[in-house]
Amino acid sequence: MKKVVITASILLFVGAIVYANNRFGLLSMAGLYGKGLPHKTVKGSLAYAPEISTKNIDHSEWTELLKKYVTDEGQVDYKGFLQDKNKLDDYLNALATQVPTNDWTVQEQLAYYINLYNAQTVNLILMNYPLKSIKDIDGPWTGDFIKIGRKELSLGALEHSILRKMNEPRIHFAINCASASCPKLLNEAYTSEKLDEQLEDATSGFINSDNNTISKDKLELSRIFKWYKDDFIKGELIQFIDPYTEVKIDPNAKIRYKEYDWSLNEQD
Repeated sequence: MKKVVITASILLFVGAIVYANNRFGLLSMAGLYGKGLPHKTVKGSLAYAPEISTKNIDHSEWTELLKKYVTDEGQVDYKGFLQDKNKLDDYLNALATQVPTNDWTVQEQLAYYINLYNAQTVNLILMNYPLKSIKDIDGPWTGDFIKIGRKELSLGALEHSILRKMNEPRIHFAINCASASCPKLLNEAYTSEKLDEQLEDATSGFINSDNNTISKDKLELSRIFKWYKDDFIKGELIQFIDPYTEVKIDPNAKIRYKEYDWSLNEQD
């Protein structure tokens, strides 16, 4: 009887790992703790969320680097980025000293966390460069290396324990995992003033890119829609996608998911 219980426990544990990997595209769910950092939730549409605040986070240094080393298609010149690694470090150090508070608007928090995620992903690649895939790095999403004040957290924590909890599904098309199948890295910083427009453009651009093949009766979608399905109108993928396409999708259209290309999004 004891052996049966142990075997069942092992099977449940393995099943949980398989589920986590299929659900989130990660081999481990460890290190996904948000460390108590504040994150407001979007209520209704971000376009109508209050923006009144005296806080002004300067992301211009990040924009300068992005415009210099990222193409309009989102391809990254990592070799060139290495030459300005000190400027990237300066930007990340500046973000680390500006700890978000509940006094910030939801737009300011979102822009801060999105930019931090993208800049730290580039930083992670540069720290391990050269490489062919972010998956060549041991635990890229679970290691605590991102500093915010006195706290350190992982990319996974930033995504799953903060950004995803802010009730803005379009963040999935703004954060970049340095891979070919990821939404492209925007070559300008996200800002609180332009955030709704930027997220809308990023979402439309990704849905209508080669990452998805959409017809009336069949959808071949990026695995992002599989991993984070419940984030999109409680899993109603067609309802979420339809407004962004010129195709009028049949509500009963079949959905399949494409293979994910984890090769580095490096400029040739």
